[in-house]
Amino acid sequence: MGNVTVSRSEAMAVANSDPGKISEKQALMNETLSSVEPKPRAEERTKRKKICCVCPDTKRLRDECIVEHGEAACSKWIEAHLQCLRMEGFNAKQ
Repeated sequence: MGNVTVSRSEAMAVANSDPGKISEKQALMNETLSSVEPKPRAEERTKRKKICCVCPDTKRLRDECIVEHGEAACSKWIEAHLQCLRMEGFNAKQ
């Protein structure tokens, strides 16, 4: 069935109406709500990789180099870390 658009006032009227009276719009709203996909569960959201947690080895080497020698001298380690992030699926640009 196609999408149904219901205004806020119509939804409130249905919500406040007599529970014994089920209107056609209420039936369509229920059908529409039942066809909506649920949000990902908590465990599915936590499975996503976080940019701060991937590539810990290259991140550590990059950070140590920058602290000791400055950013200009560490382009090799910076690029290595960016490449690792790209391989993990992140859109890492220099």
